[in-house]
Amino acid sequence: MQVETFELERWQSVWENKVELNISESGVHPLRVTELVPDGDALRKILDVPQGYPQSNGSEELRSRIAEMYPGAKAENVLVTCGGSEANFVSAWALIEPGDEVVFMLPNYLQIGGLARAFGASVKPLWLREQLQWAIDLDELPKLITPKTRFVAICNPNNPTGSVLCDGERKAITAAAAKVGAWILADEIYRGAELDGPMTPSFWGGYDRVLCTAGLSKAFSLPGLRTGWVVGSKDMIERLWGYHDYTSIGPTMLTDRLASVALEPQRRGWILKRTRRILQHNYPALRAWLTAHGGSFSHIPPRAGAIAWAGLREGANSKEMAEELRVKKNVLIVPGEQLGMVSHVRFGYGGDPEHLQRALARVAEWIEERMFAA
Repeated sequence: MQVETFELERWQSVWENKVELNISESGVHPLRVTELVPDGDALRKILDVPQGYPQSNGSEELRSRIAEMYPGAKAENVLVTCGGSEANFVSAWALIEPGDEVVFMLPNYLQIGGLARAFGASVKPLWLREQLQWAIDLDELPKLITPKTRFVAICNPNNPTGSVLCDGERKAITAAAAKVGAWILADEIYRGAELDGPMTPSFWGGYDRVLCTAGLSKAFSLPGLRTGWVVGSKDMIERLWGYHDYTSIGPTMLTDRLASVALEPQRRGWILKRTRRILQHNYPALRAWLTAHGGSFSHIPPRAGAIAWAGLREGANSKEMAEELRVKKNVLIVPGEQLGMVSHVRFGYGGDPEHLQRALARVAEWIEERMFAA
């Protein structure tokens, strides 16, 4: 099996700790352990736990707290993984056989599409359309989801556009999948990072062939815990656990305990309020900046996630822009080709607001210099 280079992960891994101003991240400014567990005695009890092997599918407590976020789910419907990426990996690995077709939402975090090709499937893009405010074209679905479709891969809320599927879109995808017996693999790791309004509805509960993946890296501001999960039917979760035995085996004892603390209902509510507060504080400045530079960018405001997806005017090259900003301005952004669209770039705005303003000022300098040079 050959896997293609995961350009986004390599780009960020190589450069994010080397540049001065990193606005490539898609999450919210991470919490410290002392913020998550402010009570000193409680923290000491967690740190005093012997660091042996935990239950490999996640402790009963952690799985129960994850299940609480999915109406009707129980601990037996949950498999804990090492981050959302492993949740996606074991799900795709278990579902795909050579020759299958996978319908894959684009633009997107390209992991599942890359895995599908590596596992021998053909990948058919389901495009979010800018002219539809980053919604899907419902007339396109019947042409894409056929009896050969093994699963439909959705990212909702979407990375990188920040769009959220409406009720009609979710129902249309579910109906089209159900008609041919296809699975839905819904990456929902940005649920809880909405700028306003209620939490995005999950695909869970509307169809028996659904796997929902998520984790603590984005809306919960805890990427360093490397905690993810899959929610599905009891039988499918039991099957995925067998695949999980061949990868990371299980979480660490420490991360299982800390994740359980983070997902305790009151603490969970506090974390998500913090996330919304950061997004609501930071995004207006970025939106004003993009509006002020409307000659260079098009932009549809995100509804969720700490990410803004901006189109480049006049066919500018996103890879060239990102590389020049890195080299000349010591700023890291994500070129759109690493998310499936070469004519866009992704700005992360979930970090320190002063850091964001300094980075945007340097991007403005780069734009001015390019215009002057032209």
